[in-house]
Amino acid sequence: MTTDRTEIRLALPSKGVLAEDALALLANAGLRVHKPNPRQYRATIPSLPGLTVLFQRAGDIVVSVRDGSVDFGITGRDVVAEQGGENGRVLLLQPELGFGSCTLNAIVPESWEEVRRMADLGRKQAGLGHPLRVVTRFPKLTRAFFDRHGLADAQLISAEGTLEIAPSIGYADLIVDLVSTGTTLRDNRLRALDDGLILRSQACLIANRPALQERPEVLALARQLLEFIVAYLRAVDNVSIFANVRGDSPEAIAGRVLTQSVIGGLQGPTISRVFAREGGDWYAVNVVIRKDQLAQAIAELRAIGGSGVVVTPVTFIFEEEPPAYQRMLAALEE
Repeated sequence: MTTDRTEIRLALPSKGVLAEDALALLANAGLRVHKPNPRQYRATIPSLPGLTVLFQRAGDIVVSVRDGSVDFGITGRDVVAEQGGENGRVLLLQPELGFGSCTLNAIVPESWEEVRRMADLGRKQAGLGHPLRVVTRFPKLTRAFFDRHGLADAQLISAEGTLEIAPSIGYADLIVDLVSTGTTLRDNRLRALDDGLILRSQACLIANRPALQERPEVLALARQLLEFIVAYLRAVDNVSIFANVRGDSPEAIAGRVLTQSVIGGLQGPTISRVFAREGGDWYAVNVVIRKDQLAQAIAELRAIGGSGVVVTPVTFIFEEEPPAYQRMLAALEE
């Protein structure tokens, strides 16, 4: 699909938890969405003045990006895999945005005690006396998965909305659906097959490949989006630690720091002179470490004589060039 429009468009989910989390991600990444009227389906990002934000259903976002009416989108990997098409027009820019995690599974009634794996479905089908009826919102992914397991004659029933009730009312024998916590399955006396995992999904950032190739302004904006989103995601699980350490020189302190397993930081410690009131050779050591290593980092700093330890959150970690942007450029040349 070609277009004469000049505006650059980003589509976001219009409702639900995915919508809330997408807005939160952008805000945290310094890309706050400004939507003066909550009933409108258009908005802006003040820090990206060339971009128009549109709100759509998650499944429609993929179609819009694939067809070229929208340049970028945030939606689930599950709908990208189902509706993205085979022509490569939908390019995955950032496959993991840190929210919307779920899995797509083959799910059977708990009463099917003898059915634990996909291989058991063939024997169950013979006992039923008819092809397995599978209700799902993901017919493409489901068909490919069942074909790989030798169940090509399974009858797929496309449906929207709540699928969990289908086996209990006889509408289908089993379902293929998304699972997040598993609570809904247990409430409806259903369970996922042991080897019934079809896809792991979470929110992702996608783009229209021809728009990136043919419109330099879209390519430039892709870099801005990736720059800030990736820098935020890289920083979110990290903290910055400052500590004062007595020593003869920055080199001597760096040597002590680098003997430890955690406090070496991303590339090494930053060490600067402290002009202490009491005098003496004091230096400030600054490192960035993962949050889950904080207790060990504090213990290591104390072990080398560190004191006055201060811990602060990290908002962004920018690299010379985001690997995601490099991957995008390589994909555009394929």
